[in-house]
Amino acid sequence: MEIRKSTLPVLKPFGGDEEVDALREVIESGWWGKGPKVEQFEREFAKMVGHKYAIGLTSNTHGLDLVLKAKGIKDCNFISPTMSFMTTGVVPIWNNCTSTLCDVDPRTLNIDPDDVKKQLKKDTKAVLAVNMAGIPADIDGIREHFEGLIIEDCAHSCYTPGAGTKGDIAIWSFQAVKTMPCGDGGMITTNDEALYEQLRPMTWLGIGASTYDRTRTGRTGPDGKALPGYSWDYEVDTIGYKAYMIDIMATICLEQMKKLDGHLATRRHIQKRYNTELAGYITPPDWSETVQYYCARVPKEDRDDLIDYLGSKKIHTSVHFKPLHLHPVLAQERPFPVADNEWKHLISLPVHPGMTDDDTDYVIYWVKKYFDNK
Repeated sequence: MEIRKSTLPVLKPFGGDEEVDALREVIESGWWGKGPKVEQFEREFAKMVGHKYAIGLTSNTHGLDLVLKAKGIKDCNFISPTMSFMTTGVVPIWNNCTSTLCDVDPRTLNIDPDDVKKQLKKDTKAVLAVNMAGIPADIDGIREHFEGLIIEDCAHSCYTPGAGTKGDIAIWSFQAVKTMPCGDGGMITTNDEALYEQLRPMTWLGIGASTYDRTRTGRTGPDGKALPGYSWDYEVDTIGYKAYMIDIMATICLEQMKKLDGHLATRRHIQKRYNTELAGYITPPDWSETVQYYCARVPKEDRDDLIDYLGSKKIHTSVHFKPLHLHPVLAQERPFPVADNEWKHLISLPVHPGMTDDDTDYVIYWVKKYFDNK
């Protein structure tokens, strides 16, 4: 097979005229910040995932940080999986927590409830469970050992049916290569009205009403009746941060939401083809409804050579993830036998909605060619 001229990326956002036209409308409206599009997206997203409340944010990372601050999770032990992105390990440190990492299940690569039990301490206040590559974490298993706050990180599971409903609160990601991307963005969803009311002003420096709200509602006179114009006045009685989503981000997400079913169907189609046509060459991951990553396993002595070989054929691959405890900033003095073994076998093959059947054929051909020539 002839080597392609352009590189096939392992992950890639996929948009079109719909996003461009929607963005043009927002730009021409003059309202680029937090406004009606954010409100619309929050409503529609909350409905999709089955929660009463949603708060649009700049990132999943800010979502986790705000949840910890709102729930008073500081100066304590915080547990999360070692197979994850850096966010889940460092955000607890921002809040002066001990970031305790846990080993993972050898099949799903999700946090292992039995290891959670081993790492619990008297001052453990929260456990974070990541739905790795869209595969639901065993939150019921965690609850058998821990009665405190469980945060469900749904960065990879937008949208796996039921995702976000097992934990006490859920955080989501719309980062550039996620299943519903907007460049970067996040969401907190919850059914807890009091927590929602607490979190809302925390996204904007403690200011309860956004500029859009105060522009829309205007001022009130001494008699309580509405007056025309913009209400410039507000009071701040709580410490807040700057982490709110803006209409430009929300607009892209709204268009991506319309395409989500089709995009996920494409991802699952690629997953099915890899599983079937590379049988005997790779060990496939567990089935995922979102296929955020296709984390295949190969012999560890072949993994890095295969990455280089596919790179020479203009196929971009990756590894999701190098365990967090192997980074010096999060090094921990105990063994992680499952993660230490499994990650050396992992290779993420290309999977994204912009791929055609010809693209998938190309990946399958060269993976087979590598092993057939050994």
